[in-house]
Formats: sequence, structure tokens, C-alpha cells
Amino acid sequence: MTEATIPEPIPGVDVEQPGRKRAVRIWQAIFVLILLGFVTLLALRLIQTNQSEQRASGAAPTFEFTTFEGETITLEDLRGQGVVLNFWASWCDPCRDEAELLEATWRREQENGIVFIGLDYLDQEPAAKAYLAEFDITYPSGPDLQSAAARRYGIKGVPETFFIDPQGNIQELVIGPIVSQGRMDELLNKIRP
Repeated sequence: MTEATIPEPIPGVDVEQPGRKRAVRIWQAIFVLILLGFVTLLALRLIQTNQSEQRASGAAPTFEFTTFEGETITLEDLRGQGVVLNFWASWCDPCRDEAELLEATWRREQENGIVFIGLDYLDQEPAAKAYLAEFDITYPSGPDLQSAAARRYGIKGVPETFFIDPQGNIQELVIGPIVSQGRMDELLNKIRP
């Protein structure tokens, strides 16, 4: 019997190439499917987030917070008064632009049925307290723990200020700082009791 001879490999030609190509194509297809699945899930989550976190309008969402001085306040406690609900943070430069106006207007309006509330957003307590001291803020302010109110109101950043009438309806939303007393007075006239 003669021994079968195995042909010498030809340089540059891979005898197993068709099997390898098939395996590579299968892995590429799996990778593409996983990537498409991930992108689809991400897109669905973004759509869901945008639908669930629309800015509040109409009836103001309820909230409860504890001020830095330890007083607990709810929106229901303020029924019958105009409410200026300001979301702010010590790290926010535009918040600094409106801080003095908010405090001065609060001092002027507190006996006229207008209440100012400051909710500190994504901040460190020592920095927030330093901010309040720097601007001599006396209206009730406290941390928005776990951003609970911010989520209910659908804020996208700070500062954002909601003007809520005595019946508990949002009459106006201002995105960005309020720096004009004339504009502030115009907004307050919409929520006076």
C-alpha cells in the first residue's frame, strides 16, 4: 500500500479560510444585534424620560421639604397665598444674578400674601448655607432631597422659578434669572391673593 501524501500548503493560501470567515461573520452579526438592542433600549428610555419629566403646568405638584432651619413646609400649607418657588444652587452663577432681587422682593411682599420658597438643587449643604449667608436670604429655603420636587416640576436646570397662584395653579414659569424688578412685579401681579 502506498502512503497517501498530503499536499504541501501553498504559501499565502489558508485551507481553512471558508470556515473561519463564516465564524467571523456570525460573531460580527451577534455584535451588531447586541449593539442595535442596546441603542434601541437607550432610545426607549430617553423617550420615557422625556414623557415622564415634562415641565409642570396647571395645578402645581405637591411638595414637602424641610428648611435648613428645620421647619417642614408643604405646598398645602401655603394655600391662599401667592407662591414664588425658586430652584437654585450655590454653584449656579445665574442664581447669584437674581439672589438680591429675590430677597429684596420677599422682604417687600411678605406682608402682602406672597411667599418665597427656595429649593436648593443638587448641592452640598455647607456651600448652600454659605450662599444663603452671602446674600442674606431670609425666605424659607432648604434642600430638595433626592431632587423630589425638581422631578415633579420637571426642571431642566437652575435657576427656574414657578409662580403659583393662591388656588395652587402655576401661572408662570421663568427659566433663567429674573434680574428686573419690573419683570418681577409683573409676575407677582399674576399670583396676588
